[in-house]
Amino acid sequence: MLVLRPEPGASATVERARAQGLDAIAVPLFEVESIDWRVPDVAAFDGLLLTSANAVRFAGEGLLGLRRLPVCAVGQATADAARGAGFRVAMTGDSGAARLLGSMPPGLRLLHLCAADRKQVASATQATTEIVVYRSKPIEAPDLSGTSASVVLIHSPRAGERFAELVEDRGSIVIAAISAAAAEAVGSGWKSVAIADRPSDDALLALAARLCNNR
Repeated sequence: MLVLRPEPGASATVERARAQGLDAIAVPLFEVESIDWRVPDVAAFDGLLLTSANAVRFAGEGLLGLRRLPVCAVGQATADAARGAGFRVAMTGDSGAARLLGSMPPGLRLLHLCAADRKQVASATQATTEIVVYRSKPIEAPDLSGTSASVVLIHSPRAGERFAELVEDRGSIVIAAISAAAAEAVGSGWKSVAIADRPSDDALLALAARLCNNR
């Protein structure tokens, strides 16, 4: 099993996979780095929307000025990172940002700390203000020599696009994608492509485990 997501998420997924007896290796395609940003007027918002734990890990000292805002987190890992940084988590989703926003009261003013390269999070019932706090920089030459006959985890559409750029011999590779968008981004020509039941790391790892055990 190859895990392509950036660190520290890659090592965390590998550790969980190995605990299940799977032969997992981390080969990150991107490196995450912070971006300078300015803390807005906290009084203008009702809550903090977090769609990745990296927003907490790489936002820096500016987070201290936002702790009065309750957090709406997309996924358990993001919620855990927020609690570890001293935030109160009001809501935790498990099926993506759109469903989380759909379950929230209308009219809320949300501050979304996000990545430079991101899928736009739109809401018809809440007012969402985005502030970019980190970016993912492609690693120049990741070691993909062990890719053949592997199950490869694709955690995002951007990772799918990058992996497809780097790999030509696809016939023996099984793709486990976190979402339909990630599966579409990785393209065709692979031995098979499967999509997780939910857009979460837990669901993706469960899918990959089934694929590894069924090969």
